[in-house]
Amino acid sequence: MAALLALIASLTWGVADYMGGIASRKASPTQVLVVAYPSGAVIITLMAFLAVPGEFSTDAALWGVLAGSIGALAVALLYIALSRGPMGVVSPITAVMSGAVPTAVGLLNGERLTLLGITGIAIAALAVILVSREKGEHVKVAPSTILISIASGSAIGLYLSALSLAPEESGIWAATVGRWTSSILVAVVVFAVIKNFTRNGFPWMLAIVSGFLDATANAVFQLASQRGLLSIVAVLGSLYPATTALLARFLIQERLSRIQIVGVLLAFLAAALLALA
Repeated sequence: MAALLALIASLTWGVADYMGGIASRKASPTQVLVVAYPSGAVIITLMAFLAVPGEFSTDAALWGVLAGSIGALAVALLYIALSRGPMGVVSPITAVMSGAVPTAVGLLNGERLTLLGITGIAIAALAVILVSREKGEHVKVAPSTILISIASGSAIGLYLSALSLAPEESGIWAATVGRWTSSILVAVVVFAVIKNFTRNGFPWMLAIVSGFLDATANAVFQLASQRGLLSIVAVLGSLYPATTALLARFLIQERLSRIQIVGVLLAFLAAALLALA
């Protein structure tokens, strides 16, 4: 069940990143965040009250505040990177760090992996590296974009680690508090941007749906981390770039090299091995 939930979170994150990236090309990333984060906060709150059983506690709230503070920075950096570089390259770079940080946290907390699990993690790491490969003359990625992607991935990893440390009986309350924390921080920091919204031209639907999907993925990941090893579910969750890359390939014709296609296939193999582990 933990592996399935992690894969669902991964697929949902991939679609959310695709839609957020497209929206960030039509408006500024900060504008998109101002709409996406509160939208996601509403849907995850409804889930916490109506769909997912859990006990609200001070510990869950504190972990949520910490996670949300980190998450706001992480997604802002990710949207900036996606607005500057190809989705099929930027998103996988963030995944390398977003999977590595929680895996390290899990291992430091005493988790032990089987040989199958170790093999799956190794293949997953290779997969995201291959999908991240620059495609010669087709794609040029600025060094600053790569650095922003790495920073975003590291922050996402810390965010996921904080969620996983919330009490198991809390359900998705840490993710819910975290989402509202992020929403408030984003609104405070970019409040002036609201004045620049116009009825025509702003990608409202893309931003809102991206927020819904991202918040849903966060909730599903927290449930996965409560039911399985963080070192496994984090890597499964980090495979989301395969979804983003495929959507970019087929919907907006971003070209994938043969090496990147191999990376996508390896991502599926890694997912299968980690699910079995």
